Amino acid sequence: MSFHDLLQADAARVQARLDAALAGLDDVPVVQAMRYAVQGGKRLRAFLVMESARLHGVGPEASVSAAAAVEALHAYSLIHDDMPCMDDDDLRRGLPTVHVKWDEATAVLAGDALQTLAFELLCDPALGAAERRLALVAGLARASGAQGMVLGQALDIAAETAPAPLTLPEITRLQAGKTGALICFSAEAGALMAGADPAPLRAYATAMGLAFQIADDILDVTGDEAATGKRVGKDADAGKATFVSHLGLEGARARASELVQQAENALSPYGDRAAALIEAARFVISRQS
Repeated sequence: MSFHDLLQADAARVQARLDAALAGLDDVPVVQAMRYAVQGGKRLRAFLVMESARLHGVGPEASVSAAAAVEALHAYSLIHDDMPCMDDDDLRRGLPTVHVKWDEATAVLAGDALQTLAFELLCDPALGAAERRLALVAGLARASGAQGMVLGQALDIAAETAPAPLTLPEITRLQAGKTGALICFSAEAGALMAGADPAPLRAYATAMGLAFQIADDILDVTGDEAATGKRVGKDADAGKATFVSHLGLEGARARASELVQQAENALSPYGDRAAALIEAARFVISRQS
């Protein structure tokens, strides 16, 4: 299967797993908001989980709960990041954000519930022996907490009132937490399920995650709102320091391409078996949303 076919197939499997996890809950606003928040998206993180698992001989039936956990965690982060006290966005994936469609209290609770659902999904016995499930739980906790996504978001908020714009190293550190940490966990998950060394996948995902964020900064300058599904031009309007503001548009594109090459090189231990992961790295800088 091609990369795009695999991406779509894995997305469908993950959506079915999330739908099943949410199916038995009461049909109240907070659950409606949870179901709304886990619809759509590229599912790139889920693909990384499932493809890294395939790379280690772990099939989709065994890895889908971990992929769904990552997507539930990601959806929680988007709900909270979009709120007025954070990034204050009203559009996500071409639709009103959760706090706009419902209200802020429902958005907080829906995000909280999706975060806890992520860790419930990692308890699925299909993911393997207890010690491997514990490794997944610990890895996702680190990636999403004060060493990862939460730290990155806190640094992002602090930058809004900082006396000077962030330097390039500071932006890199911020994005390594806010965006890169969950991408890294996603790519390492297959190795954790198999009890294998995750180091090559960590190197791959570290470079890929930074390329992903540079591509986001480029899309904020060049993207079309209808294609991206979210507001564009916000960073420039806010005078926010980005990879584009530091490197220029062409410099940012060149840096993203360099990082994709680094990501590809990191996969050399796997040979031709890593072809789909290589295509995923190339995809992050060619996407339009």
